[in-house]
Amino acid sequence: MKSRLLFGVLSILTVLIAACATISETGEKRFILTSPQQEAEMGFAAFNDLKTGMKISQDPEANALVKRVANRLIPHANLSNAQWEVVVFDDPTPNAFALPGGKIGVHTGILPITKTEAGLAAVIGHEIAHITLRHSGQRISRQMAIQAGMTALDIGLATTQENYSNYRPQILAGMGLGTQVGLTLPFSRDNEYEADRIGMLYMARAGYDPAEAVEVWERMRDFSSQNGGKPPEILSTHPADANRIRQLQAYLPTAQLEYQSASGLIRPIEWDERLFSNPTFLAGFEPDLTPSEKFFFDHRSCACR
Repeated sequence: MKSRLLFGVLSILTVLIAACATISETGEKRFILTSPQQEAEMGFAAFNDLKTGMKISQDPEANALVKRVANRLIPHANLSNAQWEVVVFDDPTPNAFALPGGKIGVHTGILPITKTEAGLAAVIGHEIAHITLRHSGQRISRQMAIQAGMTALDIGLATTQENYSNYRPQILAGMGLGTQVGLTLPFSRDNEYEADRIGMLYMARAGYDPAEAVEVWERMRDFSSQNGGKPPEILSTHPADANRIRQLQAYLPTAQLEYQSASGLIRPIEWDERLFSNPTFLAGFEPDLTPSEKFFFDHRSCACR
């Protein structure tokens, strides 16, 4: 019995190691059992179902706004072989989503909260980041691994513990709650934080001021508080609004550099490295700079004092 259990544990570890995939957007490894193609196929099927079951908006202004913003963001998403499609749904709930394969849906109900193009870019950029970071594949893989682990534990207890069957429903319920609160929900919240950060970079690179992302989530917080609030963070798939806003504020300086570079206020990061290796700069002398370069020079030299 012990040898079989050991073999099972080693088998699971082998699968976990083999299933580590590198996320091209960040270079980090993540546990993913599905392939990008499988994820895209699921996304296509789900999006077709949504288009069949939901009312599609015919508002020309809303459609033009959403597609204009999406078209500025999409070139900055690191997603090969995507079949991009943007649909505005006539739904009063403040929501937007993106599915693997490049399918983006925006509810008309979120437009009064986003208010501006930059506000909408913060929301759509966040949703696109979920795709490029392969969060759907990660979520499916975690669920599969958790289910496999619970099944193995169930079998192990059934074969080693007397009277296990008498308490099996309660034990399985406890394990389910524990994995939900201790694993599934925290992972989901981490995914939201990650999509917030990458989404800010997308909007910045597309020429939208990432500071608007903070303002959008402040408006979302106000909307939620006026409509019954949200469940405690520990029981939610999403971070508490206050925590989310704090992280956006903390990441804003990084995103602002991307925005300034995209807007021509400073040169790209590669130029930053060349500037710091310049002997004239290191000696304390200011080289000949354009006005935009002068702004960057002053900013970096102040930061180094």
